[in-house]
Amino acid sequence: MTLPDRVTRGTGKREAICVVTTTPLIVNFFLRGNLAALASSYDVTLILNLDESYQPNLKGIDLRVISVRIERKISLFRDVAALARLVAIFMAHDFRVVHSIAPKAGLLAMIAAWIARVPIRIHTFQGETWAARSGFMRLLLKSADRIVAHLATHRLVVSRSEQEFLIEQGILRPAHSRVLASGSISGVDVARFQADLKARSRIRRGFDLSDADVLFLFLGRIARDKGILDLADAFASVAAEFPHARLLIVGPDEDGIRQQILARAGAAAAKLRFSGITDAPEQVLAAADVICLPSYREAFGMVILEAAATGIPAVASRIYGITDAVVEGETGLLHEPMNPRDLASQMKKLVENPGLRRALGEAAYARVHREFRSERVIEELLKFFEDATSDSTRAASQ
Repeated sequence: MTLPDRVTRGTGKREAICVVTTTPLIVNFFLRGNLAALASSYDVTLILNLDESYQPNLKGIDLRVISVRIERKISLFRDVAALARLVAIFMAHDFRVVHSIAPKAGLLAMIAAWIARVPIRIHTFQGETWAARSGFMRLLLKSADRIVAHLATHRLVVSRSEQEFLIEQGILRPAHSRVLASGSISGVDVARFQADLKARSRIRRGFDLSDADVLFLFLGRIARDKGILDLADAFASVAAEFPHARLLIVGPDEDGIRQQILARAGAAAAKLRFSGITDAPEQVLAAADVICLPSYREAFGMVILEAAATGIPAVASRIYGITDAVVEGETGLLHEPMNPRDLASQMKKLVENPGLRRALGEAAYARVHREFRSERVIEELLKFFEDATSDSTRAASQ
Protein backbone atom coordinates (compact mmCIF):
# COMPACT_ATOMS: atom_id res chain seq x y z
CA MET A 1 0.00 0.00 0.00
CA THR A 2 1.33 3.42 -0.95
CA LEU A 3 0.73 6.10 1.67
CA PRO A 4 0.27 9.73 0.61
CA ASP A 5 2.71 12.42 1.66
CA ARG A 6 2.01 13.86 5.08
CA VAL A 7 -0.83 16.33 4.78
CA THR A 8 0.01 19.86 5.89
CA ARG A 9 -1.67 23.21 5.99
CA GLY A 10 -0.14 26.56 5.12
CA THR A 11 1.47 26.68 8.57
CA GLY A 12 3.57 23.64 7.75
CA LYS A 13 1.88 21.62 10.49
CA ARG A 14 0.19 18.32 9.82
CA GLU A 15 -3.62 18.31 9.78
CA ALA A 16 -4.98 17.42 13.23
CA ILE A 17 -7.68 14.75 13.34
CA CYS A 18 -9.42 13.03 16.23
CA VAL A 19 -10.76 9.48 16.20
CA VAL A 20 -13.41 8.72 18.84
CA THR A 21 -14.62 5.26 19.84
CA THR A 22 -15.72 3.42 22.97
CA THR A 23 -13.66 0.39 23.97
CA PRO A 24 -10.10 -0.88 23.55
CA LEU A 25 -11.62 -4.01 21.97
CA ILE A 26 -12.76 -1.97 18.97
CA VAL A 27 -9.28 -0.48 18.62
CA ASN A 28 -7.48 -3.83 18.85
CA PHE A 29 -9.83 -5.84 16.64
CA PHE A 30 -10.76 -3.28 13.99
CA LEU A 31 -8.81 0.00 14.08
CA ARG A 32 -5.09 -0.69 14.48
CA GLY A 33 -4.42 -0.68 10.75
CA ASN A 34 -6.54 2.42 10.18
CA LEU A 35 -4.88 4.32 13.01
CA ALA A 36 -1.38 3.38 11.87
CA ALA A 37 -2.12 4.56 8.32
CA LEU A 38 -3.78 7.79 9.45
CA ALA A 39 -0.91 8.52 11.85
CA SER A 40 1.50 8.32 8.93
CA SER A 41 -0.28 11.24 7.27
CA TYR A 42 -1.97 13.24 10.03
CA ASP A 43 -1.53 14.39 13.62
CA VAL A 44 -3.87 11.85 15.23
CA THR A 45 -5.55 11.94 18.63
CA LEU A 46 -7.48 8.87 19.77
CA ILE A 47 -10.26 9.23 22.35
CA LEU A 48 -11.73 6.15 24.03
CA ASN A 49 -12.71 4.73 27.41
CA LEU A 50 -9.59 3.51 29.21
CA ASP A 51 -11.44 2.75 32.48
CA GLU A 52 -11.28 -0.97 31.70
CA SER A 53 -8.86 -3.75 32.57
CA TYR A 54 -8.37 -4.50 28.87
CA GLN A 55 -6.09 -1.93 27.25
CA PRO A 56 -5.57 -0.91 23.60
CA ASN A 57 -2.56 -2.20 21.72
CA LEU A 58 -1.09 0.90 20.08
CA LYS A 59 2.53 -0.19 19.96
CA GLY A 60 4.38 1.42 17.08
CA ILE A 61 1.61 3.92 16.27
CA ASP A 62 2.48 7.61 16.59
CA LEU A 63 -0.61 9.20 18.14
CA ARG A 64 -1.95 10.92 21.25
CA VAL A 65 -4.45 9.08 23.50
CA ILE A 66 -7.07 10.77 25.69
CA SER A 67 -9.35 8.80 27.98
CA VAL A 68 -13.03 9.79 28.13
CA ARG A 69 -15.53 7.55 29.85
CA ILE A 70 -17.82 6.80 26.91
CA GLU A 71 -19.89 3.75 27.83
CA ARG A 72 -21.75 1.48 25.44
CA LYS A 73 -24.88 1.32 27.58
CA ILE A 74 -27.14 4.29 28.32
CA SER A 75 -26.17 6.18 31.48
CA LEU A 76 -27.60 9.71 31.48
CA PHE A 77 -25.21 11.22 34.05
CA ARG A 78 -22.08 9.65 32.57
CA ASP A 79 -23.19 10.38 29.01
CA VAL A 80 -23.70 14.08 29.78
CA ALA A 81 -20.32 14.17 31.55
CA ALA A 82 -18.65 12.53 28.55
CA LEU A 83 -20.33 14.99 26.18
CA ALA A 84 -19.09 17.96 28.22
CA ARG A 85 -15.59 16.51 28.27
CA LEU A 86 -15.59 16.01 24.50
CA VAL A 87 -16.77 19.58 23.90
CA ALA A 88 -13.95 20.88 26.11
CA ILE A 89 -11.35 18.77 24.27
CA PHE A 90 -12.58 19.82 20.83
CA MET A 91 -12.63 23.47 21.88
CA ALA A 92 -9.07 23.23 23.21
CA HIS A 93 -7.60 21.54 20.11
CA ASP A 94 -7.52 22.69 16.51
CA PHE A 95 -8.99 19.51 15.04
CA ARG A 96 -9.81 19.66 11.36
CA VAL A 97 -11.59 16.30 11.48
CA VAL A 98 -13.47 14.31 14.11
CA HIS A 99 -14.16 10.71 13.08
CA SER A 100 -16.37 8.54 15.30
CA ILE A 101 -16.81 4.77 15.28
CA ALA A 102 -19.46 2.96 17.42
CA PRO A 103 -23.03 4.16 18.11
CA LYS A 104 -22.55 5.89 21.48
CA ALA A 105 -19.24 7.41 20.39
CA GLY A 106 -20.95 8.69 17.27
CA LEU A 107 -23.80 10.38 19.11
CA LEU A 108 -21.58 12.14 21.66
CA ALA A 109 -18.74 12.98 19.27
CA MET A 110 -20.96 14.36 16.50
CA ILE A 111 -22.89 16.58 18.96
CA ALA A 112 -19.67 17.78 20.59
CA ALA A 113 -17.91 18.39 17.27
CA TRP A 114 -20.93 20.34 15.97
CA ILE A 115 -20.95 22.50 19.12
CA ALA A 116 -17.19 23.07 18.78
CA ARG A 117 -17.61 23.88 15.05
CA VAL A 118 -15.21 21.19 13.87
CA PRO A 119 -15.47 21.59 10.07
CA ILE A 120 -15.28 17.92 9.05
CA ARG A 121 -17.38 15.45 11.06
CA ILE A 122 -17.22 11.81 9.91
CA HIS A 123 -19.15 8.92 11.42
CA THR A 124 -18.79 5.26 10.50
CA PHE A 125 -22.04 3.32 10.85
CA GLN A 126 -21.12 -0.21 11.87
CA GLY A 127 -24.10 -1.84 13.52
CA GLU A 128 -27.41 -0.50 14.77
CA THR A 129 -28.25 -1.31 18.37
CA TRP A 130 -31.93 -0.74 17.62
CA ALA A 131 -32.14 -3.23 14.76
CA ALA A 132 -33.16 -6.09 17.06
CA ARG A 133 -35.16 -3.93 19.50
CA SER A 134 -38.83 -2.97 19.60
CA GLY A 135 -41.03 -0.37 21.24
CA PHE A 136 -39.70 2.74 22.96
CA MET A 137 -36.03 1.66 23.02
CA ARG A 138 -36.05 1.08 19.25
CA LEU A 139 -37.55 4.53 18.71
CA LEU A 140 -35.06 6.18 21.08
CA LEU A 141 -31.96 4.52 19.65
CA LYS A 142 -33.12 5.02 16.08
CA SER A 143 -33.62 8.73 16.79
CA ALA A 144 -30.05 8.90 18.09
CA ASP A 145 -28.77 7.54 14.77
CA ARG A 146 -30.83 10.12 12.92
CA ILE A 147 -29.11 12.85 14.95
CA VAL A 148 -25.70 11.38 14.14
CA ALA A 149 -26.49 11.22 10.41
CA HIS A 150 -27.77 14.81 10.44
CA LEU A 151 -24.79 16.30 12.30
CA ALA A 152 -22.11 14.42 10.39
CA THR A 153 -20.74 16.11 7.29
CA HIS A 154 -19.55 12.74 5.91
CA ARG A 155 -20.96 9.26 6.52
CA LEU A 156 -19.25 5.91 6.02
CA VAL A 157 -21.03 2.55 6.24
CA VAL A 158 -19.18 -0.74 6.60
CA SER A 159 -21.37 -2.83 4.28
CA ARG A 160 -23.66 -2.26 1.34
CA SER A 161 -26.52 -4.21 2.91
CA GLU A 162 -26.29 -2.05 6.04
CA GLN A 163 -26.27 1.05 3.83
CA GLU A 164 -29.44 -0.14 2.07
CA PHE A 165 -31.06 -0.89 5.44
CA LEU A 166 -30.26 2.59 6.78
CA ILE A 167 -31.66 4.21 3.65
CA GLU A 168 -34.84 2.11 3.88
CA GLN A 169 -35.22 3.09 7.54
CA GLY A 170 -34.86 6.79 6.75
CA ILE A 171 -31.58 7.23 8.64
CA LEU A 172 -29.49 8.00 5.56
CA ARG A 173 -30.40 9.66 2.29
CA PRO A 174 -29.41 8.04 -1.01
CA ALA A 175 -25.98 9.13 -2.26
CA HIS A 176 -25.14 10.72 1.13
CA SER A 177 -22.98 7.87 2.44
CA ARG A 178 -20.18 5.66 1.19
CA VAL A 179 -18.92 2.09 1.56
CA LEU A 180 -15.15 1.74 1.18
CA ALA A 181 -14.00 -0.93 -1.32
CA SER A 182 -16.13 -4.07 -0.88
CA GLY A 183 -16.89 -3.19 2.73
CA SER A 184 -15.66 -3.68 6.35
CA ILE A 185 -13.91 -1.17 8.64
CA SER A 186 -10.33 -2.06 7.84
CA GLY A 187 -10.24 -5.24 5.76
CA VAL A 188 -8.24 -8.31 6.72
CA ASP A 189 -4.52 -8.45 7.42
CA VAL A 190 -3.90 -11.64 5.44
CA ALA A 191 -0.30 -11.82 6.65
CA ARG A 192 -1.63 -12.16 10.21
CA PHE A 193 -4.73 -14.28 9.56
CA GLN A 194 -3.64 -17.44 7.78
CA ALA A 195 -3.58 -21.19 8.30
CA ASP A 196 -1.09 -22.19 10.99
CA LEU A 197 -0.74 -25.91 11.65
CA LYS A 198 1.50 -25.42 14.70
CA ALA A 199 -0.97 -23.04 16.32
CA ARG A 200 -3.83 -25.37 15.41
CA SER A 201 -2.16 -28.29 17.16
CA ARG A 202 -1.14 -26.25 20.21
CA ILE A 203 -4.53 -24.60 20.75
CA ARG A 204 -6.43 -27.85 20.29
CA ARG A 205 -4.17 -29.65 22.78
CA GLY A 206 -4.75 -26.83 25.25
CA PHE A 207 -8.51 -27.43 25.08
CA ASP A 208 -8.15 -31.24 25.12
CA LEU A 209 -9.33 -31.64 21.54
CA SER A 210 -8.27 -34.37 19.13
CA ASP A 211 -7.50 -34.03 15.44
CA ALA A 212 -10.72 -35.92 14.68
CA ASP A 213 -12.93 -33.44 16.56
CA VAL A 214 -14.90 -30.96 14.44
CA LEU A 215 -14.51 -27.65 16.23
CA PHE A 216 -17.12 -24.89 15.92
CA LEU A 217 -15.88 -21.51 17.13
CA PHE A 218 -17.69 -18.44 18.38
CA LEU A 219 -15.29 -15.48 18.69
CA GLY A 220 -16.58 -12.14 19.93
CA ARG A 221 -18.74 -10.52 22.59
CA ILE A 222 -20.67 -13.10 24.58
CA ALA A 223 -24.05 -11.39 24.51
CA ARG A 224 -27.67 -12.27 23.84
CA ASP A 225 -27.85 -10.17 20.68
CA LYS A 226 -25.01 -12.25 19.24
CA GLY A 227 -27.34 -15.27 19.27
CA ILE A 228 -25.09 -17.16 21.66
CA LEU A 229 -27.99 -18.85 23.48
CA ASP A 230 -29.36 -20.02 20.12
CA LEU A 231 -25.91 -21.44 19.39
CA ALA A 232 -25.96 -23.37 22.69
CA ASP A 233 -29.38 -24.83 21.82
CA ALA A 234 -28.20 -25.78 18.34
CA PHE A 235 -24.98 -27.33 19.61
CA ALA A 236 -26.92 -29.54 22.02
CA SER A 237 -28.70 -31.03 19.02
CA VAL A 238 -25.53 -31.33 16.93
CA ALA A 239 -23.49 -32.99 19.69
CA ALA A 240 -26.26 -35.50 20.43
CA GLU A 241 -26.02 -36.74 16.83
CA PHE A 242 -22.27 -36.30 16.29
CA PRO A 243 -20.15 -37.19 19.35
CA HIS A 244 -16.99 -35.70 17.83
CA ALA A 245 -18.50 -32.19 17.50
CA ARG A 246 -17.06 -29.55 19.83
CA LEU A 247 -17.79 -25.85 20.51
CA LEU A 248 -15.28 -23.22 21.68
CA ILE A 249 -16.60 -19.83 22.84
CA VAL A 250 -13.98 -17.08 23.05
CA GLY A 251 -14.64 -13.52 24.26
CA PRO A 252 -15.79 -11.35 27.15
CA ASP A 253 -19.03 -12.42 28.86
CA GLU A 254 -20.69 -9.00 28.65
CA ASP A 255 -24.17 -10.22 29.62
CA GLY A 256 -23.06 -12.63 32.36
CA ILE A 257 -24.75 -15.58 30.66
CA ARG A 258 -22.15 -18.34 30.89
CA GLN A 259 -24.34 -20.46 33.17
CA GLN A 260 -27.32 -20.01 30.85
CA ILE A 261 -25.18 -21.18 27.93
CA LEU A 262 -24.15 -24.31 29.83
CA ALA A 263 -27.74 -24.98 30.83
CA ARG A 264 -28.94 -24.63 27.23
CA ALA A 265 -26.19 -26.99 26.04
CA GLY A 266 -27.47 -29.67 28.44
CA ALA A 267 -25.67 -32.97 28.07
CA ALA A 268 -23.38 -31.38 25.45
CA ALA A 269 -21.93 -28.96 28.04
CA ALA A 270 -18.99 -31.33 28.57
CA LYS A 271 -18.04 -30.80 24.92
CA LEU A 272 -18.16 -27.00 25.22
CA ARG A 273 -15.10 -24.91 26.07
CA PHE A 274 -14.83 -21.26 27.16
CA SER A 275 -11.95 -18.81 26.90
CA GLY A 276 -11.78 -15.10 27.72
CA ILE A 277 -10.50 -12.23 25.62
CA THR A 278 -7.59 -13.17 23.40
CA ASP A 279 -4.82 -11.02 21.96
CA ALA A 280 -4.18 -13.68 19.30
CA PRO A 281 -7.50 -14.36 17.53
CA GLU A 282 -5.59 -15.61 14.50
CA GLN A 283 -4.28 -18.57 16.51
CA VAL A 284 -7.71 -19.48 17.87
CA LEU A 285 -9.14 -19.30 14.35
CA ALA A 286 -6.37 -21.57 13.08
CA ALA A 287 -7.59 -24.25 15.51
CA ALA A 288 -11.21 -24.15 14.32
CA ASP A 289 -13.07 -25.96 11.55
CA VAL A 290 -16.12 -23.66 11.31
CA ILE A 291 -16.78 -20.10 12.54
CA CYS A 292 -20.28 -19.46 13.95
CA LEU A 293 -21.98 -16.06 14.06
CA PRO A 294 -25.73 -16.47 14.80
CA SER A 295 -26.11 -12.75 15.50
CA TYR A 296 -29.38 -10.78 15.54
CA ARG A 297 -27.67 -7.62 14.29
CA GLU A 298 -24.32 -7.17 12.59
CA ALA A 299 -22.79 -4.44 10.48
CA PHE A 300 -20.43 -6.75 8.65
CA GLY A 301 -19.17 -9.78 10.56
CA MET A 302 -15.43 -9.17 10.38
CA VAL A 303 -14.67 -12.38 12.25
CA ILE A 304 -16.14 -14.26 9.28
CA LEU A 305 -13.61 -12.64 6.93
CA GLU A 306 -10.72 -13.27 9.34
CA ALA A 307 -11.77 -16.92 9.54
CA ALA A 308 -12.02 -17.03 5.75
CA ALA A 309 -8.42 -15.82 5.48
CA THR A 310 -7.42 -18.98 7.37
CA GLY A 311 -9.53 -21.15 5.07
CA ILE A 312 -12.44 -21.63 7.47
CA PRO A 313 -16.10 -21.50 6.33
CA ALA A 314 -18.91 -19.85 8.27
CA VAL A 315 -22.33 -20.72 9.60
CA ALA A 316 -24.12 -17.44 10.28
CA SER A 317 -27.51 -15.76 10.43
CA ARG A 318 -29.09 -14.41 7.26
CA ILE A 319 -29.19 -10.71 8.21
CA TYR A 320 -27.85 -7.48 6.71
CA GLY A 321 -24.13 -7.12 7.25
CA ILE A 322 -23.52 -10.86 7.40
CA THR A 323 -24.85 -11.35 3.88
CA ASP A 324 -21.94 -9.16 2.70
CA ALA A 325 -19.43 -11.36 4.52
CA VAL A 326 -20.85 -14.72 3.37
CA VAL A 327 -21.76 -15.78 -0.15
CA GLU A 328 -24.46 -18.31 0.72
CA GLY A 329 -23.62 -21.82 -0.42
CA GLU A 330 -20.23 -20.68 -1.74
CA THR A 331 -18.19 -19.43 1.24
CA GLY A 332 -20.50 -20.53 4.05
CA LEU A 333 -24.02 -21.49 5.09
CA LEU A 334 -26.70 -19.14 6.38
CA HIS A 335 -29.63 -19.83 8.71
CA GLU A 336 -32.73 -17.97 9.71
CA PRO A 337 -31.96 -15.62 12.63
CA MET A 338 -33.31 -16.61 16.06
CA ASN A 339 -33.90 -20.15 14.76
CA PRO A 340 -31.75 -22.70 16.65
CA ARG A 341 -33.24 -25.61 14.70
CA ASP A 342 -32.18 -24.13 11.35
CA LEU A 343 -28.78 -23.25 12.79
CA ALA A 344 -28.33 -26.85 13.99
CA SER A 345 -29.29 -28.15 10.55
CA GLN A 346 -26.57 -26.09 8.85
CA MET A 347 -24.00 -27.07 11.48
CA LYS A 348 -24.78 -30.77 10.97
CA LYS A 349 -24.19 -30.45 7.22
CA LEU A 350 -20.64 -29.31 7.92
CA VAL A 351 -19.93 -31.98 10.51
CA GLU A 352 -20.93 -34.86 8.27
CA ASN A 353 -19.38 -33.49 5.07
CA PRO A 354 -15.65 -32.67 5.32
CA GLY A 355 -15.53 -32.11 1.57
CA LEU A 356 -18.15 -29.37 1.83
CA ARG A 357 -16.18 -27.73 4.67
CA ARG A 358 -13.06 -27.79 2.56
CA ALA A 359 -14.75 -26.42 -0.57
CA LEU A 360 -16.46 -23.59 1.29
CA GLY A 361 -13.24 -22.74 3.12
CA GLU A 362 -11.22 -22.60 -0.10
CA ALA A 363 -13.77 -20.31 -1.74
CA ALA A 364 -13.88 -18.08 1.35
CA TYR A 365 -10.08 -17.84 1.33
CA ALA A 366 -10.01 -16.84 -2.34
CA ARG A 367 -12.72 -14.20 -1.86
CA VAL A 368 -10.95 -12.53 1.08
CA HIS A 369 -7.67 -12.33 -0.81
CA ARG A 370 -9.47 -10.97 -3.87
CA GLU A 371 -11.78 -8.38 -2.26
CA PHE A 372 -11.02 -7.70 1.41
CA ARG A 373 -7.28 -7.32 1.91
CA SER A 374 -6.59 -4.55 4.42
CA GLU A 375 -4.33 -2.69 1.98
CA ARG A 376 -7.26 -2.06 -0.35
CA VAL A 377 -9.67 -0.81 2.33
CA ILE A 378 -7.12 1.38 4.11
CA GLU A 379 -5.93 2.93 0.83
CA GLU A 380 -9.54 3.96 0.13
CA LEU A 381 -9.87 5.34 3.68
CA LEU A 382 -6.82 7.55 3.20
CA LYS A 383 -8.15 8.77 -0.15
CA PHE A 384 -11.50 9.50 1.52
CA PHE A 385 -9.79 11.64 4.19
CA GLU A 386 -7.66 13.40 1.59
CA ASP A 387 -10.74 14.26 -0.50
CA ALA A 388 -12.75 15.39 2.54
CA THR A 389 -10.05 17.77 3.77
CA SER A 390 -9.36 19.10 0.26
CA ASP A 391 -13.05 19.79 -0.36
CA SER A 392 -13.30 21.56 2.99
CA THR A 393 -10.29 23.75 2.17
CA ARG A 394 -11.73 24.72 -1.21
CA ALA A 395 -15.14 25.52 0.33
CA ALA A 396 -13.57 27.71 3.02
CA SER A 397 -11.61 29.70 0.44
CA GLN A 398 -14.64 30.50 -1.70
